[in-house]
Amino acid sequence: MGNTLTCCVSPNASPKLGRRTGPAEPDYESEIYEAAAGDAVAVAPAPAAVEPAELDFGAGEGHHLQHISDREMPEELALESNPSDHPRASTIFLSKSQTDVREKRKSNHLNHVSPGQLTKKYSSCSTIFLDDSTVSQPNLRTTIKCVTLAIYYHIKNRDANRSLDIFDERSHPLTREKVPEEYFKHDPEHKFIYRFVRTLFSAAQLTAECAIVTLVYLERLLTYAEIDICPTNWKRIVLGAILLASKVWDDQAVWNVDYCQILKDITVEDMNEMERHFLELLQFNINVPASVYAKYYFDLRSLADDNNLNFLFAPLSKERAQNLEAISRLCEDKYKDLCRAAMRRSFSADNFIGIQRSNAILS
Repeated sequence: MGNTLTCCVSPNASPKLGRRTGPAEPDYESEIYEAAAGDAVAVAPAPAAVEPAELDFGAGEGHHLQHISDREMPEELALESNPSDHPRASTIFLSKSQTDVREKRKSNHLNHVSPGQLTKKYSSCSTIFLDDSTVSQPNLRTTIKCVTLAIYYHIKNRDANRSLDIFDERSHPLTREKVPEEYFKHDPEHKFIYRFVRTLFSAAQLTAECAIVTLVYLERLLTYAEIDICPTNWKRIVLGAILLASKVWDDQAVWNVDYCQILKDITVEDMNEMERHFLELLQFNINVPASVYAKYYFDLRSLADDNNLNFLFAPLSKERAQNLEAISRLCEDKYKDLCRAAMRRSFSADNFIGIQRSNAILS
């Protein structure tokens, strides 16, 4: 699952895995998928006879075959520049937010604006402050705030207004009430995006991890489909990303018909069609490696720190310190087992001296 070159969706699969029976796929516009289609490689026929003098080998080369490292990778397979696929690529939302952060800091410096009272708590020799959000168990409320802030910067600092009809709210409205045209001419505020996402997560009882995967799918869609998230399509793109992330992440996912109970005016046929388009544009690549997930989590924390969106800190209590010590001891025991196995394989070294490690002290 998650292979970019494999179609893994079956109309008769289990609904828990995000597969639902629907009508046959419509014909999509050809220009959308031209970039995803691989070019055919034509092999030139070899000549019948080649004179030795005609062969021009380069200096130091023993054959005429091109080395695999010198071959150009197809554009759709070059994942190093795609942050949703490659752990070393910078996330798009963090780079888009840096412009506003730098301008805000420059303005404060020129206008001699005081940062005001410091609300962030720092640890000291006597007290250690920790928040309740970790990479394995993020805080739901703070994570949703960070994800919606990332979406806000995507909309605000977009490159253009490229979109697709399936995500256009003017063609596929989420409400029966007529939305004024002026609504689509202004970028939504962060609090409005947060209210929309929080309503979906609260009603569907989704987890904080699902919010991070939602952001991964959103940036993957923007990269693969080469579109922008703007006032006319942000709701449907976010809804599609949440719909897909909940089915991939949760063992018992929310059905499409359940979202129709949350958004009263949307039909299940529209949800099915949007899900099919979303998967097709992702080239059915729904895999999220642990390294990519961790990168997005820590970049969201950096985004929160740059925008003074502080996590809830609390002093380290005795009970929590004991829990952390127990977890640390468990990891240390596993690490010792790995070290013993490694030492058995290299026990032939002369005068082998084991590495001594000092114990950490929590006070």
